[in-house]
Amino acid sequence: MTANPTAAPATRRNLKLAAPCGAHLLAAALRRHGVDSLFGQSLPSALLLLAPEFGIRQVAYRTENAGAAMADGYARVSGMVGVVCAQNGPAATLLVPGLGEALKAAIPLVAIVQEVARANTDRNAFQEIDHVALFGGVAKWVRRVGHIGRIDDYVDMAFAAAAGGRPGPAVLLVPADLLEEPVPDGPATPARTPPRRAALGRYPLDRPVADADAVDAAAGLLAGAGRPLVIAGGGVHSSGAAPALARLQEMAALPVATTTMGKGAVDEAHPLSVGVVGYFMGRRGMARHQRALIEGADVVLLVGNRTNQNGTDGWTLYPPGARYIQIDIDPQEVGRNYEALRLVGDARATLTALSEALERRDLERRRAARDEVAAAIARGRAAHAEEAAPMTESDAAPIRPERLMAALDPRIDADTIVVADASYASIWVANYLRARAPGMRFLTPRGLAGLGWGLPMAIGAKIAHPDRRVVCLAGDGGFGHVWSELETVRRLGLDLTVMVLNNQILGYQQHAEDLLFGDHTLACAFAAVDHAAIARACGGFGQRIQQPAEIGPALDAAFARPGLTLLDIATDPAAYPPVTLFDAIT
Repeated sequence: MTANPTAAPATRRNLKLAAPCGAHLLAAALRRHGVDSLFGQSLPSALLLLAPEFGIRQVAYRTENAGAAMADGYARVSGMVGVVCAQNGPAATLLVPGLGEALKAAIPLVAIVQEVARANTDRNAFQEIDHVALFGGVAKWVRRVGHIGRIDDYVDMAFAAAAGGRPGPAVLLVPADLLEEPVPDGPATPARTPPRRAALGRYPLDRPVADADAVDAAAGLLAGAGRPLVIAGGGVHSSGAAPALARLQEMAALPVATTTMGKGAVDEAHPLSVGVVGYFMGRRGMARHQRALIEGADVVLLVGNRTNQNGTDGWTLYPPGARYIQIDIDPQEVGRNYEALRLVGDARATLTALSEALERRDLERRRAARDEVAAAIARGRAAHAEEAAPMTESDAAPIRPERLMAALDPRIDADTIVVADASYASIWVANYLRARAPGMRFLTPRGLAGLGWGLPMAIGAKIAHPDRRVVCLAGDGGFGHVWSELETVRRLGLDLTVMVLNNQILGYQQHAEDLLFGDHTLACAFAAVDHAAIARACGGFGQRIQQPAEIGPALDAAFARPGLTLLDIATDPAAYPPVTLFDAIT
């Protein structure tokens, strides 16, 4: 759809906006970049009122922090830049956590923030705040558009910043009076001929390939390695590189592990899939018994992997004596924590080039080692299954989370989008649900890992893919941040299944404090809350589950039922996931 900002709209709904005005130009520019959903509440009103005339749907959130997470979830699974709006002042401040998550997780967002009228700048106007300073630490790019003739320019700059290079959030500040300002009859100043036509809303915006000589050197290292290993991060998903990674894995018989954000980059049933590695490799962890394979690697290929603290188990897991090859779109990430052969470029394009280089190499050594490596991985999987069985098969009440995961796993498929809140929810999903195919999506807020992102991220994912099943898992601590968005699910008519692990504690906080200090703070314990009743009060279906035998039938009914279903699951407060720190708990 191409919208003409100067054309008379078909319907005006008695809007008291001069036509055309700045809001028309802004809406047209957004649509030009492929925006079809605008996550916004009430302001900027002029933009949100006009957006439907340009084929842009308003997705109205209840709180700005949730709105940013919705745009994030939308962007992660749609391949499009997510766009969120907010009012100046307190509303803008609530965008900060979501933009911080997107910055650290490399998710492209454009935030459009209304500012006070230009004539009132620096006069203590109502809810005026220094937005440039506010967003400086959580965005790649922050600019204010001050002239109606520059709206297209600044929108293009915002999308180029968000989707170009290492993706991340960009913030466009728009004064309220600019949106209502009529477009001049004559040419805008500065005049632009011809008008901008670029569409920059899909990411990656560019696909640079790493230096050919470096790619060839990497192929040589991998072909000659005795014990190579690939560790894939979230950048594989952002690049759409899962098929290219699968080709490389099969061609060179390479074992592939993933980070939490990289989960789903490979089929976890593949004989050479190691599982999710990092600080989740404690007792009963998916990859706990693969540690020797990781620590013994002599060549490690890192793909879209920022080698952060949790993903490397405090920088202790990856072998210090190995040679490293690192593929990343961000040159500053390459070699940040592990000196590496630099393959700076898009993951899909560079993996493709690396596969082509490997085709010219003798891979007999790698292929000859395949069966032995696959057998070692199979033994590790079997050991994990045996170790976890007492929990995955437990009939105890309160319910073990592993038992819930064991019931959920056979009920999802490669098309299911699984969304987890931060903390324990992400860890249960990473370890106890299996990726069925390269590119299957598991959304976990691991950029900053703040509580409360699960439900709104699931809403954003469902907006992006209304025909796919979206399942959300959240602890009661994180879910308490965003109860209000259940009304959003109902109002938007979304089919969504939400599972709340209700153990009445802040689990990670309590267990870690007890281990480190011998006691825990008062904030860790909650009063009893009936989350199913909250869902029913919002017009959805809510069910309280207290026995393991109830889980399977409840999930089957939830997946067959339209609309919102919330399962409030009474889980064991003593259950802790396979974090290496907790191996000290006896």
